[in-house]
Amino acid sequence: MIDTELLKKQIEEQGQAVRKLKTSGGDPAQVNEQVAILLSLKDKLRIASGGSKEEPAKKSSGRSIALKVPKGTKDYTDKEMSLRSKIFNTIVGIFEKHGAVTIDTPVFELKEILTGKYGEDSKLIYDLKDQGGEECSLRYDLTVPFARHVAMNGISNIKRYHIAKVYRRDQPAMTKGRMREFYQCDYDIAGSYDPMIPDAECVRVAVEVLTRLDVGSFVIKLNHRKILDAIFEVSGVPEDKIRSISSAVDKLDKLPWSDVRLEMTQEKGLDGVVADKIGEYVQLKGGEELLQKLQELPELMASKKAQEGVADMSLFFKYARIYGILDRVSFDMSLARGLDYYTGIIYEAVLVEENVRPAQAQPTAKQAKDNELIDESQIRVGSIAAGGRYDELVGMFSAAKRARDKKTDVPCVGISFGIERIFSIIWSRMEESVIKANRTAVYVMSMRDGLLEERMRVATELWDNGIATEFAYKVKPRQQSQYDACDNNVIPWAVIIGKDEIEQGMVRIKNMVQKVEGEKMGVLVKRADMVTELKKRLEETPELI
Repeated sequence: MIDTELLKKQIEEQGQAVRKLKTSGGDPAQVNEQVAILLSLKDKLRIASGGSKEEPAKKSSGRSIALKVPKGTKDYTDKEMSLRSKIFNTIVGIFEKHGAVTIDTPVFELKEILTGKYGEDSKLIYDLKDQGGEECSLRYDLTVPFARHVAMNGISNIKRYHIAKVYRRDQPAMTKGRMREFYQCDYDIAGSYDPMIPDAECVRVAVEVLTRLDVGSFVIKLNHRKILDAIFEVSGVPEDKIRSISSAVDKLDKLPWSDVRLEMTQEKGLDGVVADKIGEYVQLKGGEELLQKLQELPELMASKKAQEGVADMSLFFKYARIYGILDRVSFDMSLARGLDYYTGIIYEAVLVEENVRPAQAQPTAKQAKDNELIDESQIRVGSIAAGGRYDELVGMFSAAKRARDKKTDVPCVGISFGIERIFSIIWSRMEESVIKANRTAVYVMSMRDGLLEERMRVATELWDNGIATEFAYKVKPRQQSQYDACDNNVIPWAVIIGKDEIEQGMVRIKNMVQKVEGEKMGVLVKRADMVTELKKRLEETPELI
């Protein structure tokens, strides 16, 4: 027998807990979890009081539902998806040109796989409820699952790419490009190779991708974890503060040194003298000549880590010159990359200029608040690609396996592209009306008479010859509606038929994108030559996005 009085008391206490959480501005995920518990208790009370599980649905059937996506997520339209597909295909083509293969991993991992790999950002991991005796979390990035895959399958070398969604339990800020669900696009090289050869190629791949996508002027900032760690050591940073101080240094691209120093000393308890010493190093930046400057600092170069880091960077610049990317990189001592797993060279691609247009349709204040709509005029794109060397991550997963079969660690280096930010940049420059969502190349239309069956025959012949084709799903479509279909879907060519053309064994081929003098009604061609003529014209048609 269920104690209804006890249930009522639990409901009252849970209701107070929910109200307290909401009033204090608690984490939305935690609020939702507590609300779910409250509703569950109310259901139990309803059933215990003689009601049924179906009653809430009946009672709420007249209630309006808020039609919105969860905060930090976004629907993509057909035209947006067409552009995204083109971006993905361009990137994949470059990856495969460099010999990469693709893999896939689960969207969630065992919680222990992800824990402890992301430094201060570990708090942003999305944990899932226990299902079937395993504690799982949504993947935070594609790098840790890749390292797990390499260790689990005993892979000694692989060059792989992976494009998939990742999740962050973050407070979303869509106008700043910070989302809870988004795509990452990774390229990684795993295996034991001579120093800096794969590292330099990763940066070369980044330059190719960003140049091919025409994101605008960009620079790839470089640093080395060993040099950075040496700076912290010679400056006197305690071992237990190195990663947190490193995270503070990484904010120098957004904040002045005075603010970063304040965070180090007041928030993280670092001695002011130590912070000032760090400041002398981390504000240095330049090109290959910065290596010479570092080599002239005896206190720094007394560190073995600094010597190894400078030697690596010297090799990198040598290879970068051969790869033709020297003018795209900058040696920046403030670059730190907050993730715990980096062990060598690190890099981050940033735009040199803003590449956004004014928003075409401004949402109301309520819409912006409720739906977190993107206002293109407010987008400020930061890093658009980043990565580095992580030689010890696979080893974290393969310690037991290594003890059994004597395998060694698998060194890795890679880069991840910020697809959502890259998409925002490219989309902001385009006229939406000229973006082609489908791949339809030809529209079959009739004049005056419907000629449905003949339009079907023409479409079938074009399909059989690999030409993307559409026609109106009407027995007698209006002439204007057929022209509108071509305009709205940016279909470049039309095959026009009428009774006269059919009797003569002819069709008309009309350019629907450009006006051609003397070809207002198209060009008459023999029906037998239709496919050949269309293929010829399609080869000459500029690619439409």
